[in-house]
Amino acid sequence: MIKNLEMSNLTRFEHIQNKNKIKILVYSLKRNGITILFCLFTLCLVLFSRTNLSAAKNGLILWATAVVPSLFPFFVATEMLSYTNVISYLGKWLTPIMRPLFGVPGEAAFAFIMGLISGYPVGAKIVSNFIEQGVCNKEEAEGMLAFTNNSGPLFIIGTVGITLFGNTTIGILLLVTHILACVSVGIILNFCTHRKRKNEFKPSYSSASSHPIKKQNTTTPSFSSLGEILGSSIKNATSTILLIGGFVVLFSVVISILNQSHLLDTISHIFEPIFSLLHTPSEFCKPLLSGIVELTNGVSLIAGIPTKNLSISIIFSAFLLGFGGFSVLLQVFSIVSKSGLSIKKYACGKLLQGLLAALYTGLAIQFIPFLQFNL
Repeated sequence: MIKNLEMSNLTRFEHIQNKNKIKILVYSLKRNGITILFCLFTLCLVLFSRTNLSAAKNGLILWATAVVPSLFPFFVATEMLSYTNVISYLGKWLTPIMRPLFGVPGEAAFAFIMGLISGYPVGAKIVSNFIEQGVCNKEEAEGMLAFTNNSGPLFIIGTVGITLFGNTTIGILLLVTHILACVSVGIILNFCTHRKRKNEFKPSYSSASSHPIKKQNTTTPSFSSLGEILGSSIKNATSTILLIGGFVVLFSVVISILNQSHLLDTISHIFEPIFSLLHTPSEFCKPLLSGIVELTNGVSLIAGIPTKNLSISIIFSAFLLGFGGFSVLLQVFSIVSKSGLSIKKYACGKLLQGLLAALYTGLAIQFIPFLQFNL
């Protein structure tokens, strides 16, 4: 009896010991996870140096030939417009629309329009400027960020629709569902936090009364200050475009490492049963995972899959365009981190936007006869 009791106590002691060891291991991984990740990345750079060099060159060429020409002029334009009274006028005219629908001031329309015209991550840059200028508070900026930072029509129609799918109609469909999804996300997020906002905001929707404007200009700039404005705008735009270039090159290398280490293949095999349950070809798994890491690479791979069921390729592309991928997510995080904004609402909003864009695209293909692309 005593022997059995001792054995029971010993077993219990060993169980507690093992449990404590697991807790220590988990705590250690949490504490040193980033360090371990960076060390593994550095090691992979050495192990796969040959392919990484080629991937970095390709990323640099992509940035120089596609990203800079399409985004840099818009960055300069938005910087210059911030010195004018355009944003103030939009705030006055559009607050009665933007506040009830999205729970943000009318100035958010400027971020929304410019974000849609120019693409990722112009919307995030403008929202970051709004915080610095005192146009909105932190909660409004986080809500604004979730629906104003979007992919642009040049990329969706030109690159995805015409170049990758070889069909302008597909590009237009993806753009329309992309816009509908981002508007839906803004409305849904406002609805979810409506009670909280109702308690915090006063009935008056005056931007001046609720937010002290710090740097926003309300006067038209003169020709004497044109040189200073242009120089400052180019300097700020250059800083942002170089930051994006770093992310493009870095994630080109990350995709190369994931492919060379066969990690993407392993993860794809894990998710294959889920694709089988959804009656979706398993060859979409790896391209979808690639797109979740980096948008352009994933959409290109999906569009290149030879399948008779073209609608699946279009729906997955709609999801990736809405979500944006981890590359865009980290770009946005780097831009807004100085403003003290949380990235959580943005990440949830983009995931929701991707799902809604895929849903809207699927419904359009299902119920609109001329959009039934299946061969």
